[in-house]
Amino acid sequence: MRELIRLLEAREAKVGIIGLGYVGLPLALVFAEGGFPVLGFDIDSDKVSRLNRGDSYIAHIDATRVALATAPPGRLQGTTDFSRLRECDAILICLPTPLGRHREPDLSYVLGAAETIAYQLRPGQLIVLESTTYPGTTDEELQPILERTGLRTPQDFYLAFSPEREDPGSRQFTTRDIPKVVGGVNPESTEAAAALYGQVLTQVVPVSNSRVAEACKLLENIYRAVNIALVNELKMTFHRMGIDIWEVIAAASTKPFGFQPFYPGPGLGGHCIPLDPFYLTWKAAEYGMWTRFIELAGEINTNMPAWVVAEAAAALSDEGRSLKGAKVLVLGLAYKPDIDDDRESPSYKLIELLRDRGAEVSYCDPHFPSTRPGRSKRPLLHSVPLTAEEFGRYDLVLLATAHQEFKDPALYRFTRLVVDTRNVVKEEWGPRVVKA
Repeated sequence: MRELIRLLEAREAKVGIIGLGYVGLPLALVFAEGGFPVLGFDIDSDKVSRLNRGDSYIAHIDATRVALATAPPGRLQGTTDFSRLRECDAILICLPTPLGRHREPDLSYVLGAAETIAYQLRPGQLIVLESTTYPGTTDEELQPILERTGLRTPQDFYLAFSPEREDPGSRQFTTRDIPKVVGGVNPESTEAAAALYGQVLTQVVPVSNSRVAEACKLLENIYRAVNIALVNELKMTFHRMGIDIWEVIAAASTKPFGFQPFYPGPGLGGHCIPLDPFYLTWKAAEYGMWTRFIELAGEINTNMPAWVVAEAAAALSDEGRSLKGAKVLVLGLAYKPDIDDDRESPSYKLIELLRDRGAEVSYCDPHFPSTRPGRSKRPLLHSVPLTAEEFGRYDLVLLATAHQEFKDPALYRFTRLVVDTRNVVKEEWGPRVVKA
């Protein structure tokens, strides 16, 4: 422990980060900018090559930061050679934790990484899992894999969980300034992990153990999922009553205490909120507990794309048109504004449902020239031009993502009908607007 702490305080400890995506790359940059030598591991050779050339392959991450971190004698280096894990004093796992076909946790990426680390594990190393998961993963799943080597924690190595709290595209909350929760499988591991992050992050929040840290991340995302489901349900209810949910939220937000606004949409997107709550649902069943709030929230949020498509069909019917054969333009593939992140985006479900009902569907998103392959089948489509003339070619424009580019009134001057799920388009801009 003393030697590891000395290396950390001297910024001589080598930090390895497994997974160079939306979580791993920002974290690697922060450690490199903090003076640490950093090795970034990924199986994607193209991503590693771009990183080593100083390119940013994530739009909201400034290419200048990447170039500075990797320029000779750069502190950040990417590699596909996982045998180099043995060089690292601290290894952070930043890999996806998706759901299986039946909403069961899929830990294959994380457990595969643990097996790989075990081959290279040596005394004095700190291993930290950052991937969101159910309570017990770190000590029940990772620890036995690592201890099959004959090494033990805390005698030989340290093992902790520290949930990622990345907010892609945010200018207000940065990796460096978001408080970092850490919990080890033993007190020594907590101390080691807190010492690591404390060198480069503004605030570290140690908790009693890894299970508390794992549960903390789930609570954060379940809180959001349940409240978004609530406001989505209210949107549908108030819609029947002829009440504008957006105006209701704006009015309620004037209360200076006891209320926090959440906003409706066409469904949930991103890697966290649509998936993470079901990790707890699955684990809770082991203890004979049935998380009804989570299940109900999931049902409401999952059904939102179908409700939006039904409203689109009704809006077209009011115009004397059928959805079958109609030309529909979906605005936005990203799951949130102004980023190139389409993980679990409801836009793909909207496109699928519209096509199933016979619509001729196109999309426009300046952040996605073409659709990217995903775990579900997706049609290969290319973004249409961002022009008023192009928008005017469609029977219906469905706004799914509130990109800044879509807030230009001039874009809609030839548009006849807009179904707006994000409260962006105003009727005074020209088209008939249906909020859904």
